[in-house]
Amino acid sequence: MALTPSTMLPLGSPLPVFALPDGNGRVHHSADLAGPAGLFVIFICNHCPYVKHINAALAPLGAEFAAQGVGMVAISSNDAVAYPADAPDKMAEAAQALGYTFPYLYDQTQAVAQAFQAACTPDLYLFDGAGKLFYRGQFDATRPGNGVADAADIRAAVAALVSGAAPLAVQTPSMGCNIKWQAG
Repeated sequence: MALTPSTMLPLGSPLPVFALPDGNGRVHHSADLAGPAGLFVIFICNHCPYVKHINAALAPLGAEFAAQGVGMVAISSNDAVAYPADAPDKMAEAAQALGYTFPYLYDQTQAVAQAFQAACTPDLYLFDGAGKLFYRGQFDATRPGNGVADAADIRAAVAALVSGAAPLAVQTPSMGCNIKWQAG
């Protein structure tokens, strides 16, 4: 397991446009996922211990953010051939078992991860209602074996966004497993 930090895409960057299938093959478009206040995009996968650490907090977070006008989507860009636990059918099983309240999409070509400059799982991006990057950074300060995930950082970012405040002055890079890029 290689501990990898997020790249910290510049604030104000535009939301990359995408259309990706969920684990059941239904295609979702980025424009349809955003709420009036914005869109929270999180790159995850099934096997990463950093994602497993925050999984219990994700489903309630999707409902909480939706109530505040912020859409949510999870994307897996891992090479499912080399990492079969991250294959679309396994993603669909995980989403159902974990009660995800948001789509969990598969980026088979890894083009969407590249457009976001995603580097790790989890890697988080919060865009405002105009599709401009408002927050990128860690989920919270906990890590596997060090506390229970409380989503403090992303909750603070969403609170600032929906209240019309400026982006958080301190945005700590996310840390996790590197995205499993396809060979070649």
